[in-house]
Amino acid sequence: MEPIKWPDVKAPMAEIIPHKRIIHGDTVVDNYYWMIDYFKKGPDSTKVVNYLKAENQYLDEMMKSTDAFQADLFKEMKARIKEKDESVPVFRNGYFYYSRTEDGKQYFKYCRKKGSLSAPEEVLLDVDEMAKGHAYFSATGFKISPDNKLLAYGVDKVSRRQYTIQVKNLETGEIYKDAITNTEGPGAWANDNKTLFYTSKNPVTLLSEKIKKHTLGTDEKADVVVYDEKDNTNYIGIGKSKNGKYIFVASQGTLTSEYKMIDADHPEADFKVFAARSKDVLYDVMPVDGKFLILTNWKAKNFRLMECPLDKTEKENWKEVIPHRADVLLESAEEFKDYTVLSERKNGLTELRILKKDGGDYYIKFDEPAYDAGVGANPEYNSKTLRYSYTSLTTPSSVYDYDLEKKDQKLMKQQEVLGGYNPKDYVTERIFATAKDGTKIPVALVYKKGFEKNGQSPLLLYGYGSYGANSDVYFSSVRLSLLDRGFVFAIANIRGGQEMGRQWYEDGKLMKKKNTFTDFIAAGEYLIDQKYTSKGHLYANGGSAGGLLMGAVVNMAPDLWNGVIADVPFVDVVNTMLDESIPLTTNEFDEWGNPKKKDAYDYMKSYSPYENVEKKAYPNMLVTTGLHDSQVQYFEPAKWVAKLRTMKTDQNVLFLKTNMEFGHGGASGRFDYLKEEALGYAFFFKLEGITK
Repeated sequence: MEPIKWPDVKAPMAEIIPHKRIIHGDTVVDNYYWMIDYFKKGPDSTKVVNYLKAENQYLDEMMKSTDAFQADLFKEMKARIKEKDESVPVFRNGYFYYSRTEDGKQYFKYCRKKGSLSAPEEVLLDVDEMAKGHAYFSATGFKISPDNKLLAYGVDKVSRRQYTIQVKNLETGEIYKDAITNTEGPGAWANDNKTLFYTSKNPVTLLSEKIKKHTLGTDEKADVVVYDEKDNTNYIGIGKSKNGKYIFVASQGTLTSEYKMIDADHPEADFKVFAARSKDVLYDVMPVDGKFLILTNWKAKNFRLMECPLDKTEKENWKEVIPHRADVLLESAEEFKDYTVLSERKNGLTELRILKKDGGDYYIKFDEPAYDAGVGANPEYNSKTLRYSYTSLTTPSSVYDYDLEKKDQKLMKQQEVLGGYNPKDYVTERIFATAKDGTKIPVALVYKKGFEKNGQSPLLLYGYGSYGANSDVYFSSVRLSLLDRGFVFAIANIRGGQEMGRQWYEDGKLMKKKNTFTDFIAAGEYLIDQKYTSKGHLYANGGSAGGLLMGAVVNMAPDLWNGVIADVPFVDVVNTMLDESIPLTTNEFDEWGNPKKKDAYDYMKSYSPYENVEKKAYPNMLVTTGLHDSQVQYFEPAKWVAKLRTMKTDQNVLFLKTNMEFGHGGASGRFDYLKEEALGYAFFFKLEGITK
């Protein structure tokens, strides 16, 4: 391969202003601590903004030769997307609800039809119109009142996930003056059609701290606090039961949960505890006729299903329905009047299990080597039809309706890939790499037919591995631009996720976090060993906590990767976890540990990417962030890149791309994000010598 030609452009060097951190008798000098300035002071902090803009300009100049290629990639990716499209309608309380998109429009229209799909369409919200003039716009959390006359929804125009709730009268079209600020979005309507419960955030830490009650027509300042969470390691939320009879407050952390409830007919009532919180016990509650179902890990690491009477809800009254199994993770339950649908995960793959009210059960099974199946939107409690979704690395996203009585199914919609797509042109596999402690790590792969295992092909390995979040496979029409140019794409189910059961998660967090990183490295080494790729052609990508993964593996095995993209990466673990003013910090002590405790501090410091940058060669890297990111603040990747610039001994490129208008999730428009994808792909292609 020809040596890569890069322009002779000088990289920006951030100013060094030493700042001492002293804790547990350990002194650390942080030369770039000042970059937190914009977070603390806002727009007055011009020094930070100027540095981020200089990095953006450097990236633009260095990647200028790929501008035309990026434009072509954007067009290619966009051309596969059906611009005029419609979601599968969902029936709820007498209406079919759906969203639809139009040619050339970035957003969508939220619509319904009464009683029948042949009825006239009502456009409830025209988000394309609402978003005009905004660089970022998100409308979410649509909640219809029980009488079908009112719509509550949340709006975020900044991308910090601080939503303002608004209410629209669907009969008159009037947007009420009620505007409730700094929320998670609408939570639940009481059955009186005038009381709205919602989750209120701390404006600084962005923690969901209080549940409030709003009465239509009153000032937000008069809203009553009905629940105040005292444990700042828990997230809270509010929702309504599927059968419409209860409103629940849920408080949940990594290790503990607790529910409180009221009768939805009596919004004036005090919330009462369902079952008192206890250490290391998680539970979820679903009311069905005459009883509650409880999904819990109480004395059951992989969870079990239990039930209790409506009037006796504490743990001593719970009775087992589905017992714990060491080899099956019980992930979720969906209640219907006559059925309960369980999502069970065995050997890393999901099966749907149907329990009949009158006894007996059966499974819906799937046959691809790697896939993702999940229960979809099923708001009707009395329904005998299960809506579920299915996808794989080669099967476009599909929505099925399954008749629970007749045991037959109908494909309602499959993602259409314009320009022609034949799944038979691609091959998917699932293999197992061996971690350094002997654990078998699942790796799913996809590549174009005709691929040869000779070690010469480029391969992009993706990983996440935190919070017990599963990195299930999925189809991506964008990814075809990678596969059609000879790349293999792989997803590693490393520990810290929950694909192989609850223990899989526990073995990749807190004082076992390094398993996440060594698993990913083992997956990369195995792919090289099996000749799927080689060191000069192996690439890696991860975002957020997966960006922590990227930072750790480039420190631990820098010569393994030719190029790495770390998106919105959580890389300054110790400093962030010491600062409780930063959003999410206190919520995450059970995930990473609390560095105010010496053992946690020492362990965190031993892997935190920012702390462990050394004078050595690093791979080519592209790091992305958003100035308004609420989940991982912009200063983490900015500090990391600045430190890498001064320490790395190689001639490889290092780029920082800051989106000055967006946050953690990137652009809000449905096509804007493709520009970011095109940049990332162009970066990999440039390193691989692919020019068109």
